[in-house]
Amino acid sequence: MLILVVNAGSSSLKYQLIDMDGEKVLAKGNCDRIGIDGHISHKAADGRKLDMDCDFPTHTEAFEKLVEALTKSDAAVIKDMSEISAVGHRIVQGAEVFSETTLVTDEVIEKIDGLAELAPVHNHAHALALRACKKVFSADVPQAVVFDTAFHQTMPPEAFMFGIPYEDYEKYHVRKYGFHGTSHRFVSAALAKAMGRDAKDLKLVSCHLGNGSSITAVKGGKSIDTSMGFTPLDGVIMGTRSGCIDASAVTFLQKKLGLDADQMSEYLNKKSGFLGVSGISSDNREIYAAIYEGDKKAKLTADMLVYEIKKYIGSYAAIMDGLDAVLFTGGIGENSWEVREGVCENMDFYGIRIDKELNKSIKGELKKISTPDSKIEVWVVPTNEELLIARDTLALISK
Repeated sequence: MLILVVNAGSSSLKYQLIDMDGEKVLAKGNCDRIGIDGHISHKAADGRKLDMDCDFPTHTEAFEKLVEALTKSDAAVIKDMSEISAVGHRIVQGAEVFSETTLVTDEVIEKIDGLAELAPVHNHAHALALRACKKVFSADVPQAVVFDTAFHQTMPPEAFMFGIPYEDYEKYHVRKYGFHGTSHRFVSAALAKAMGRDAKDLKLVSCHLGNGSSITAVKGGKSIDTSMGFTPLDGVIMGTRSGCIDASAVTFLQKKLGLDADQMSEYLNKKSGFLGVSGISSDNREIYAAIYEGDKKAKLTADMLVYEIKKYIGSYAAIMDGLDAVLFTGGIGENSWEVREGVCENMDFYGIRIDKELNKSIKGELKKISTPDSKIEVWVVPTNEELLIARDTLALISK
């Protein structure tokens, strides 16, 4: 059975075609610069490629080019779209409306679009893509939506509520939602399997580290707290996002810089984080390259990230009354031995010890990096959100 997985943004349409018999990726690509000019990059599993400029006024034209790439281009992998059994879509914000994977209907699309105020960059774009996909695909092809926030709907009120008047939660739905839920769900299940343990018996801290980063406490297979909040801005310092910051510092800076609310949001989301502190780059690799050249602000940036992750590990161990394992995933988590080593250093109180030489050799592979005498296991666990979306879609349509 073939399932197409779609991750739509405001100006992009990333996709993977997955054969669920063996869970093999047959092709993947990206239609980007939608609404600007347009470009598609497409690659088949055997290495054949399609790379060309296109005209993408809307997401509909992008879907049409995606279909052409899969079926008629020099890098085609199927003869006809009828070979695709279902489509699975990643949706960023499901709020309290969606707590599980759901079949796409016109009503569901309207509800997703109706949550756009909570995720203005993402949800309206998701709705546009869903409508476009319905135009291009036959009505007989079921489509499913998988929500980043759904995994975190198990957080208790004391974890997701803010210390603001309760009516603000009731009227405006202001609360912690958390993100990267699809990734945290995938890697926590993968780790339980690798450890040979039942997820219901484990207390884990999942560190999804990339250009956007979030740390999640997973107890008994369920999220009970996470670092991102009302939006993906909260938590640890990230590529261009500030992470946690005193709200009064925000209003103080807004006045000093003469910014309105939208400009202040862009300042914290696009001009802060690694980029803002280092003045060099939002890319962790470039931060460490600068550190090796003696740059002090780059060193401060890296130290801030490591320090903040340590704090989350400690606090989550406290609320879970114990800790069995820490896992690292995401672009930084899977590939930066420096960050992993920094986080795990001086954690003797928790009994965390890693094999430093082994840690340095690991990039993007499932591997335990803690020493045999470490009381808490430490793992690198590659994430695969697209595969989880495909699995969820298959499970839903099989019902």
